[in-house]
Amino acid sequence: MSSKTTGVALPSPRAHLTSARTRATMVVKNKFLAGAREFLNQESFTELLPPIIGPVTDPGARGAKQVDIDYYGHRYKLMTSGILYKQASLLSFDKIFHVAPNVRLEPLETAVTHRHLVEFHQLDVEIAEGSREDAMDVAERLTKYCVEYVLLNAQEQLEILGRDTNDLKRVLDGPYGRTPHARAVADLQDRGHDQEPNSEIDWQGEEIISAAAQQPFFITDYPKGSRGFYDKENPAEPGVLCNFDLIFPGGYGEMMSGSEREADYRNLMMRIRETGENPAKYEWYLTLAREGIPSSAGFGLGVERFTRFLCGLDAAWQATAYPKLPGDPRP
Repeated sequence: MSSKTTGVALPSPRAHLTSARTRATMVVKNKFLAGAREFLNQESFTELLPPIIGPVTDPGARGAKQVDIDYYGHRYKLMTSGILYKQASLLSFDKIFHVAPNVRLEPLETAVTHRHLVEFHQLDVEIAEGSREDAMDVAERLTKYCVEYVLLNAQEQLEILGRDTNDLKRVLDGPYGRTPHARAVADLQDRGHDQEPNSEIDWQGEEIISAAAQQPFFITDYPKGSRGFYDKENPAEPGVLCNFDLIFPGGYGEMMSGSEREADYRNLMMRIRETGENPAKYEWYLTLAREGIPSSAGFGLGVERFTRFLCGLDAAWQATAYPKLPGDPRP
């Protein structure tokens, strides 16, 4: 099946579901999630089942539109990300994680990035009283653990997929690097890519720096205004956020985004207003913040994106049984 809107050819549901490569990919994804749960349980994280609808959702979705539903006469949203609920969950537990479904009506041009889906899943992690460094440490150890787990438990499937396991083993070779956003921008500009310095690294830019990388690395210190209101501003560097992206090598691009979270009620009100949004939309969340929520840090790891890397797939849609690309109606 081919979408006239995107020009990306997808197989029929029957052809996709009966493919040996699809079956192998789903087993690898299953092993990856099993390894992630094993690691996080050992680290004393509690898994919670997240909501999929709410009065508001994450506004920082890089140009994607939110999906409205009629909830008994109220306009509710399908979750684009469970970030606000992750912060709220820390009122019950100090360390939590979700495997969360998300829906984003991505711009049509993202259909050809190989990384974007309308319906996808995130492995979301949050640590009460955690710092950005705490979140990055967990992120590095988690992804390495999952690579090792898949190498040990999905050898047959990796062979079916023709995955070069040396590419996976290189992830384990050493610590992940750190690159400030400003340096990543300068590097892209030196390579002839017109990257806007005060914005997130664009999709093409992510692919360029990912293709040039030999090891996974973090991009840190994005400028204020480039991310959601919940990313905490660095008090020592006004205008700079305490956040990060994790980039994997081989052209696979960004695997996760994370940050220290803003938890102060007044700062949240100010940041929401700076984005041009109405704080009244976030009444339930701001009420919790006014009453007190823990400071925290965390991240969201793209399940399909990471599975794509593990399997060496051409595109993220191959890492889900029921792919939905921007502009392409699918079952």
